[in-house]
Amino acid sequence: MEKVLNILHLEDDTNDAELVQATLGADGLRCNVETVCTREQFRSVLERGNLDLVLSDYSLPSFDGLSALQVVREIAPDVPFILVSGTIGEEAAIESLRNGATDYILKHRLSRLAPAVNRALTEAEERRARHKAESSLEKERAFLKAVLDTIETGIVVCDANGVLTLFNRAARELHGLPEQAITPEKWAKHYRLFQPDGKTLLEKEMIPLFRALQGEHVQDVEMMIVPRDGPARTVLASARPLPHTDGRNPGAVVAMHDITERKSLEEQLRLSQKIDAVGRLAGGIAHDFNNLLNVIIGYSDLALMDLIPGHPSRDKIEQVYQAGQSAASLTRQLLAFSRKQVIEPRVLEINVVLTEIQKMLRRLIGEDIELVFRMDAKEGLVKADPGQVEQVVMNLVVNARDAMPDGGTLTIETAEVDLDQDNAPWQTGFEPGPYVTLAVSDTGTGMSPTVQARIFEPFFTTKERGRGTGLGLATVYGIVKQSGGNICVQSEVGHGTAFTIYLPRTEEPAEVSASKEVVALPVGNETILVAEDEAVIRDLIHHGLSANGYSVLLAGSGLEAEQIARNYKGQIRLLITDVIMPKMSGADLARRLLDVRPELRVLYMSGYTDDSVGQHGVPSGAVAFLQKPFSMNALARKVREVLDAPERTLAGSSPAPVAATRD
Repeated sequence: MEKVLNILHLEDDTNDAELVQATLGADGLRCNVETVCTREQFRSVLERGNLDLVLSDYSLPSFDGLSALQVVREIAPDVPFILVSGTIGEEAAIESLRNGATDYILKHRLSRLAPAVNRALTEAEERRARHKAESSLEKERAFLKAVLDTIETGIVVCDANGVLTLFNRAARELHGLPEQAITPEKWAKHYRLFQPDGKTLLEKEMIPLFRALQGEHVQDVEMMIVPRDGPARTVLASARPLPHTDGRNPGAVVAMHDITERKSLEEQLRLSQKIDAVGRLAGGIAHDFNNLLNVIIGYSDLALMDLIPGHPSRDKIEQVYQAGQSAASLTRQLLAFSRKQVIEPRVLEINVVLTEIQKMLRRLIGEDIELVFRMDAKEGLVKADPGQVEQVVMNLVVNARDAMPDGGTLTIETAEVDLDQDNAPWQTGFEPGPYVTLAVSDTGTGMSPTVQARIFEPFFTTKERGRGTGLGLATVYGIVKQSGGNICVQSEVGHGTAFTIYLPRTEEPAEVSASKEVVALPVGNETILVAEDEAVIRDLIHHGLSANGYSVLLAGSGLEAEQIARNYKGQIRLLITDVIMPKMSGADLARRLLDVRPELRVLYMSGYTDDSVGQHGVPSGAVAFLQKPFSMNALARKVREVLDAPERTLAGSSPAPVAATRD
């Protein structure tokens, strides 16, 4: 069925109104025409709605066509408006069209009315369809924008002229700036686009989005965004030109993936691999190097025992001895930062450790540096090697001292903290829980971000040649990691540096520290069997033990030691054996001898690292162990300690559990 049109006709002449209605009917238009002649009636019908068309005379006694047009545009702007008048002039007609009238018809030419109505209705329908399409398109755009704003990849689109037309949430957050219509010449400076070094602004021709605008397909270009406010971000950018439509270039799009955290993880992995590589090298040379150092330190020690104070050669031998100790310390640092050093962890109070070394630290830093301690009143119990904790503090203090050549303030603080995923100060390697913090901060020269990125690398140093090995902070890093902790650094050039160490807090009771009081060198008269494949080390141990009253049986291998033990008629109280020997390891030798001599005590010694020792059947920290190189004093005390230990036996026929010793 043909639609019946609802028409509002503003006309004060009844005859003209009937003529118009008849004309429309004669032209085949089915109409429901409502005629009014006052402003109030006109507005009332308009507000009631459901109109397809408005016809209006141009001039009425109390109303006029232009005023009626204004009311229509206010109340029903989408309804077509046609003036039907016998008095409208050309200027008035043009003004009415300019103000939104659809058409005008002279009453003496009503033959044009039906075509004008049909055209007006068609145009209105087209407008409605266009508005519907535009509304749908706007909804699609809003939906697309909402989707783009939910993803974490920065998306930026520009038109053919390089004007930015889309800037999603992630892109705004990367740049720290709102979306703006910026041309390519201003992109780099305005949005702070840098080369990967973070210092050199990108040239326009290097910017991925601009390259895509020239037709290039860009894949995974690394660049850095350095906002004026906020941290620098490293991104991988991939860009493409948008598909051409009707032969026109619609622009280009770039996707930026934030890889800052990934780069940080890669850097940590690279550092870990470098440390591991140097650690493997250190572990590989540790045995032979420590044997050589043992000879240097041991025989220097024996020589010093024979030289009275004031002897002309004593100073020279002491220099040799000190050089050997320094070399041994360097080896321990290599093993420490690679986390391969044999350690003796025990429950201790951080505050107690700091208190014991306060005087030494004050002498170390000099009078021009103020040393401030701020120790938490709580116990701060951790499980760590006390010697290594002291080494960490010493290394950090020395590092801080060297950063304050003109003096300053060095602050050491402790605290108990409870950390979770939200307040962790680092991004990786973090386990939530209770920690004890040890912070060492200075007011020195500070470090640039470039230097901060490398400070834990082995052999990296900013000091002049001869003033540092580059192992101090690497050693700190290794010790902290080996103790199950983490370390953070905050520094700014000219504003000092703060290192904060996080060690897992324990609820176990603190162990009583061994007395550091110097006592006379212990002696004895027991028989000791020594198994060592290095002849020079065997002779050294023989000299040292014999000088302290012991009877010594020497063996160059595990097989020889087993033969001696089986044939010897007297009592053998102690076996001192190298862990790693040809054909038979020290652990295998100990097990065989304990089968025939269950009263035998065992003292292991090795120049290898803890994992190498463990691979040969000796659990680290569970048995009596003497790390090479050692002094004759350390040997004498360790031997006496093992011999005097209470009678205990470990499962698996291992000797009594006595702590490892290093000298």
